[in-house]
Amino acid sequence: MQPLRPTLLRWLCGLSFSALAVHAPADPLTDAALALLQAHTQGLAEEVRITVQPATVTAGDCPAPMAFLPGAAQDASQLARGGRVTVGVRCAEQVRYLQAQVSVIGPYWVAASDIDAGTTVTHALLREERGDLSRLPHQALREADAAVGRQSTRPLSAGTVLQAQHLRAVPLVTRRQQVVMEADGAGFKITRDVVALDDGARGDLVRVQLDPRTQLNAEVIGPGRVHAAR
Repeated sequence: MQPLRPTLLRWLCGLSFSALAVHAPADPLTDAALALLQAHTQGLAEEVRITVQPATVTAGDCPAPMAFLPGAAQDASQLARGGRVTVGVRCAEQVRYLQAQVSVIGPYWVAASDIDAGTTVTHALLREERGDLSRLPHQALREADAAVGRQSTRPLSAGTVLQAQHLRAVPLVTRRQQVVMEADGAGFKITRDVVALDDGARGDLVRVQLDPRTQLNAEVIGPGRVHAAR
């Protein structure tokens, strides 16, 4: 068998590479959707992974596809946690919709050890983790400051993802506590001792008892202090 001549060998190699390009053509709809999502997620986190499912129907001749986020997804903040997203692409007078998966990889906080109900959370009780935020509970806390100084509403086992519903502001007034109530008006200000009938953090409205027959609503303004509700 005679060896292939150089000219024939170069021609066959060129034919092979051309065939690969034909079987993997560029998809203008997918490219447009990907570019839009990349623009909207820029700066959300150190790492963002985007996967766009190709259109089930080819776009045909579409030299200038225009991608957009339909409906509620128009608010870019919807992408902050990632998840499944629908992207619309206009091509001439037609609109196609593509599905995409956005994975925002970022920090979140978990209990570093078991936390009893009623415990005031400190930095030592927290541990930072990193992962796909779209897989976390909706109220997962991404900032430690959102947990530190607050009180756990239930027991939390080590490794539990901290959520807003797990925490409450530390009460400054407790039920049956004797507190000082302030009241003021045009040209006067008075204070008197009353009994709180509810727990309350700063800004909460609680019931207070002036005497066995009289109750009022008051706003918590500090430790052991309330102001008569206006």
